[in-house]
Amino acid sequence: MSQSPPALHRWIKTDCGRAKLADLQQRQGPLAKLRLAWFIAIAALRDWRLQP
Repeated sequence: MSQSPPALHRWIKTDCGRAKLADLQQRQGPLAKLRLAWFIAIAALRDWRLQP
């Protein structure tokens, strides 16, 4: 069986963005979760025109 890519990879398409996403997902705490949400919003807006 092949493993499907995470759902957020549909929105964040660059390798460096995906690496930063993985780093931010590992952090704990309310401020870390807020920063993760902020990162996802900004990265999705920046990468929306890129091809997958």
